[in-house]
Amino acid sequence: MHKLKIHGKHETQWITISLDEYESMKSTIEILSSQKAMEKILKGEEERIAGKGQKLEEVKKELGI
Repeated sequence: MHKLKIHGKHETQWITISLDEYESMKSTIEILSSQKAMEKILKGEEERIAGKGQKLEEVKKELGI
């Protein structure tokens, strides 16, 4: 196993990740690149902080989960 160097010449030539991890990374980048999606996320976070959301258990009950 290679050790990660913080300083100096970059020696790693390649890495291997699972297809699931790769697809997850692509999705994350896509969301972070979307201004509209980020605006919705930030609005939701502001509403959560202001106490305007519902508790998970309440939503589950409404959905019959």
